[in-house]
Amino acid sequence: MAATRSVFSGCRGRGAPVAHEGYILNRASRGCAMAALIMVVEDDQLNRYLVTYLLEKSGYEIEVAVDGVEALALLEKRMPRLILMDMQLPLLDGYEATRRIKADERFRSIPVVAITAHSTPRDQRRAIEAGVDDFVSKPVDADGLLALVKRLVGE
Repeated sequence: MAATRSVFSGCRGRGAPVAHEGYILNRASRGCAMAALIMVVEDDQLNRYLVTYLLEKSGYEIEVAVDGVEALALLEKRMPRLILMDMQLPLLDGYEATRRIKADERFRSIPVVAITAHSTPRDQRRAIEAGVDDFVSKPVDADGLLALVKRLVGE
């Protein structure tokens, strides 16, 4: 089951945040601000919690999927600015999910970052062939991840 998480209440009345081309309009401390929507695809509960907590604390809205099948289904509903993809997933692994994302004209321009404990040159080559735009090794370095996210979403 997908879980959309946000620390914001939305700009229009009491409703949910409003999506606009990969951003979510949010009520910030000084009026409404645009928060980039980031999809985190991670099956490990602890890793998923750590990454989503870090990104939420930095003001991003998070869409969560636990496998590649769920990630592809969520893309049909919401368009994130960035996808953080574990490569070792059940049902449909991150390599194949990334290939399918990059093969679809609608999603091709969304950066996909491989988050993996497997960071050998062979693993990196395999991920590049699948279409990833960058890599983050586990355990995740919080400062490094946030800098990469900011760069890729254009902040």
